[in-house]
Amino acid sequence: MTGPTDSAAELPIGEKIDASPARRPQRVLLTGRYVTLAPLDANLHGDELWANLGGAQNEALWLYLFDGPYSDRAAFDAEVQRKATSDDYLFFAVIDNASQRALGYAAYLNIHPAHRSIEVGSILFARTLQRTRGATEAMSLMARHAFEDLGYRRYEWKCNALNQPSRRAALRFGFTFEGIFRQHMIIKGRNRDTAWFSLLDREWPSRKAAFERWLEPTNFDELGRQKLALSVLISEGRAKG
Repeated sequence: MTGPTDSAAELPIGEKIDASPARRPQRVLLTGRYVTLAPLDANLHGDELWANLGGAQNEALWLYLFDGPYSDRAAFDAEVQRKATSDDYLFFAVIDNASQRALGYAAYLNIHPAHRSIEVGSILFARTLQRTRGATEAMSLMARHAFEDLGYRRYEWKCNALNQPSRRAALRFGFTFEGIFRQHMIIKGRNRDTAWFSLLDREWPSRKAAFERWLEPTNFDELGRQKLALSVLISEGRAKG
């Protein structure tokens, strides 16, 4: 009769790895060529964020987010203050280096140092930041910081499964689609199925090379049009392994 020890020895189990924890992210500056990520500060960034994200003209920006939209400045300020002081989420304002104006924010969340897993989310960019070099660089800076400075091995992106722009962005940035969590949440009184994506530490070097090549000024013509698409560079990196 086979004993429990013998039986267990025949079962598959994950490979042994370095189990030392990652570092928790701190409120630091992340500086790039086009944007700087600064710890979100309600006093420093509130006016610019309200101008770019608040009011009836910006309601559509909040469609898939957990909160908003905001037509009332006091309520908006209170929420920015809550985000700026949150311990569960670590928010960064995205500052355009040319204008020195805050054009959006993004956060680290679901931070698990013991498992070396972290998520990027709560991303809200003004229309003037969306689909720009600065927007892409902001995501590159956060990924690089998570992998290279803090030591995470898994970097997650999650979004409403109906949010096609966010799903396309995840793939463009080199994340891998992992599936749909059905009936995952109730947000603003509506069902949310959640699409999950991930990027792993072993995949980061090729993604980093693609980001750096795409962000080079020489990759854009005199009208600011890209010469090589980031998706193409990401695909080349995947093919090389």
